[in-house]
Amino acid sequence: MADTATASRSIAFLGLGTMGFPMAGHLAVRGGHRVTVFNRTAAKADAWTARFGGAGAATPAEAARDAEVVFLCVGGDDDVRAVAGEAMGAMKPGTIVADHSTVSATVSREMAELARARGLFFLDAPVSGGQAGAENGVLTVMVGGDADAFARVQPLMACYGRSVTHMGPAGAGQLTKMVNQICIAGLLQGLAEGMAFAQKAGLDGHKVVDVIGKGAAQSWQMDNRAKTMLDGKFDFGFAVDWMRKDLGIVLDEARNNGATLPVTALVDQFYAEVQGMGGNRLDTSSLMTRLTR
Repeated sequence: MADTATASRSIAFLGLGTMGFPMAGHLAVRGGHRVTVFNRTAAKADAWTARFGGAGAATPAEAARDAEVVFLCVGGDDDVRAVAGEAMGAMKPGTIVADHSTVSATVSREMAELARARGLFFLDAPVSGGQAGAENGVLTVMVGGDADAFARVQPLMACYGRSVTHMGPAGAGQLTKMVNQICIAGLLQGLAEGMAFAQKAGLDGHKVVDVIGKGAAQSWQMDNRAKTMLDGKFDFGFAVDWMRKDLGIVLDEARNNGATLPVTALVDQFYAEVQGMGGNRLDTSSLMTRLTR
């Protein structure tokens, strides 16, 4: 392969949801690459090509047939099996598949084995940073799989990733994303309790955040979500439904590897309460709503 950082490449991007749509756009605009897109709802592919150019395809196989690298960003394990499986059946030997979906490490290892049997490469490459990170091209990308394949696609991922890191063999990217979600769940619950406490205590919550945000309690979640939580604003992209899907993957993996995650399991049930209140599409900071209703 030529130097990915300087040469225009033929790329397929499968899945144009909240994250995939802008990520594919960065490949076309920032990277100057030739991008063919597929989405199960064809109208989204039409909207993408109207905005960014490139081409749309009717099937994953059609999109992937002539691509040098195929990116994927879909829902869950079965979606990856279906979409990537179909695409890999049409790919040329040596093609790299990079899956940005958040799924189980098990399915990532399964797809890596399937790719290897077909002379392909499969990287599990989940992302963190949410909708804003995707739109601004500043995602964190954590990647598992073949190191040489990673080196070949890292410059492409840099079109939308501020940090793109190889974490180890197949499944390591997904396992790293699980750690990310474990930490976020605990942080958000602690932040929700702190903000609710401040309100009950009659404090000026915004002033509290300004003060403690300069000390040991500071975090990205505090900087970006504490004041909006106080203001009752919960429309920042990463929905409760998605978080519960991710935490389900985490808890399944913990049962397999023996990890003890009492806080994560509890926060998962708190998110179930938010769903029961009708908050399925609220963002993850909506844990606050349980404490202020």
